[in-house]
Amino acid sequence: MAKDVIRYDQLMQDAMRGVVVQVLKTAVAEGLPGKHHFLISFRTHYPGVDVSEDLRGRYPQDMTIVLQYQYWDLNADDHKFWVTLSFNKVPRRLVIPFAAITGFADPEAKFDLHFAPREVVEPPARPVGRVAMPATAIASAAPSSVPPSGDGNVVPLDTFRRK
Repeated sequence: MAKDVIRYDQLMQDAMRGVVVQVLKTAVAEGLPGKHHFLISFRTHYPGVDVSEDLRGRYPQDMTIVLQYQYWDLNADDHKFWVTLSFNKVPRRLVIPFAAITGFADPEAKFDLHFAPREVVEPPARPVGRVAMPATAIASAAPSSVPPSGDGNVVPLDTFRRK
């Protein structure tokens, strides 16, 4: 069987998460219309999830929140959303990356999505003794000042510039 290098499964998951991003951004801008409300499930230990330690202790794997009547400060960007909810009459701010979401539902619309948890990819370790330069520094550096990589694949950017 051929290896799936295109990762259609991940592309579909990302597209469906995009629906959640747009729905939450619309709710931020316009509020929840009519009887719409959202049930959002997420992994509490996913990188970037910010919940209080007592909530994380009560929900060590997954947590589901409801955005309906009592929520405050809902906001969203392309990677995460944040909201304040009341837990036993104590307000708690939650920050949830969209990649941590495992479920989203709007019961009023009979709409329901389930997600496989997004894989956490650790950045590759840098080789010892090499310093990463920001792209802007490399682009403005003279070809002779670009540190050699040792693998023979360094091409000076001037090669591609029009003269």
